Amino acid sequence: MSPTSASEQDTHRIASGLAAVLPALHRALDRRLTQDFPHPKLPEGQLALLRLVGERDGITVREAAEALLMKPNNVSALVTQLSGLGLLERRQDPADKRVAHLHVTAEARHRLTAVAALVDGYVTEALHTLTDGELDALGSALGALRSLARHIHPVTG
Repeated sequence: MSPTSASEQDTHRIASGLAAVLPALHRALDRRLTQDFPHPKLPEGQLALLRLVGERDGITVREAAEALLMKPNNVSALVTQLSGLGLLERRQDPADKRVAHLHVTAEARHRLTAVAALVDGYVTEALHTLTDGELDALGSALGALRSLARHIHPVTG
């Protein structure tokens, strides 16, 4: 077997493994959150927008749509829903009244922080069950996983 075909087989094996394990990890974390978080779970689109605005306070609807790979009118609908729940604020740009800047509310920031703390706790708890070799492998893989994510979905803005 040539080095190229062996490398392609390894690449395919890794790709298949990541494609299987990452959603399973996400589902496991999501199930734990559903049990432990005292607020109703938001639909995925609302969560994605809330997380994005939490990371990029003041982002416009158009910029959010581009980052989330959505149409601006769909993001605008999500903004309306989240505003109605008291989790997001839409503020008009003083220079251009057609542009709205998005900001999470104090309640949303509190919830995002609580969710992050729960998830960190779940992962920390699970990491304590791994061997030193497994921990080293995961630590070494973090940079590569971040790079992989950037290649799959480049961050804009």
